[in-house]
Amino acid sequence: MPDLVHSSPEQIAAMTGRARDVMQLYIEALAALERSIDGSIARACDVILSRPGYVVVTGMGKSGHIGGKIAATLASTGTNSFFVHPAEMSHGDLGMLRPDTTLLAISNSGESRELRDPLLYCQRNDIPVIGVTQRPQSFLGRNSAVCLTMPKVAEACPNGLAPTTSTLMTLAIGDALAMVLMDRRGFTREDFGLHHPGGALGMSLQTVREWMGDNAATPASVPLDADFSTVVSAITAGRKGAVAVLNAEGGLAGVITDGDIRRAFSHDISSIQAADIMSRSPITVDLDARMSDVVDLLRTNKISNLLAVESGRPVAIIHIAELMQAGYVA
Repeated sequence: MPDLVHSSPEQIAAMTGRARDVMQLYIEALAALERSIDGSIARACDVILSRPGYVVVTGMGKSGHIGGKIAATLASTGTNSFFVHPAEMSHGDLGMLRPDTTLLAISNSGESRELRDPLLYCQRNDIPVIGVTQRPQSFLGRNSAVCLTMPKVAEACPNGLAPTTSTLMTLAIGDALAMVLMDRRGFTREDFGLHHPGGALGMSLQTVREWMGDNAATPASVPLDADFSTVVSAITAGRKGAVAVLNAEGGLAGVITDGDIRRAFSHDISSIQAADIMSRSPITVDLDARMSDVVDLLRTNKISNLLAVESGRPVAIIHIAELMQAGYVA
């Protein structure tokens, strides 16, 4: 491994100051962008909402990278969207621009050569274009049904070349567009969760029924008159740290946990039955409860497991350890 460079105190101070200068420039750029926001963003939303098809996002270079993120944000918040590279459009992918789509085209200069074919295609086929650029009089600006114009702010690059403040503003205006559309659509937390089943939010919005799936194991259970040895064996076999106690009709009468077993050893266990040591008012959830509610119950009551019930009968024992393993609990 090569030796590390060790900057002098003066160099460290200079680099720290330069980084702060960049952050300050970004703050000023976003402030200028905020002041520039006008009714054009509402008009852009109206265009998108009036079109049943996808929003196709395109852009070249760094604008394309930002465009990919904007397309992903739109798609995850209720506006069907995907990104297409503009150069690929000139080689067959213009077919993705169906008559019911909207094109969101990004170019800081508004003159990217690769955008000309898609823009002309949209013009010929009456497909509306929403442009994002600093130059409304550019080719992109002139061919946009709505032009989201960004203020002219210097790039953070000392040569004024590498896209920095311009990409930051593009990202910000894309997020603003997505959030306004999200509000207009009434897109809820639950809707968001449905689009993110693999994420922590999506998992927390699952119901207990969804979490259990089709192959949920029958919870460990014993009758009210089960002796102490039978209770211990059932808890051990169930591996959930608890066992449901059932009445004669098979309904839930109580629950016995590992803690109840430990406390029972202070008594004569030879004559103890399940009914003697069970908790008669266990904390339960029904199958339509959100998994976030399950986690809240476990945390609030400082317990490690609880029962899911349906029509008064236990159908699952949920243990906090398995929720941690699955990512429901951090």
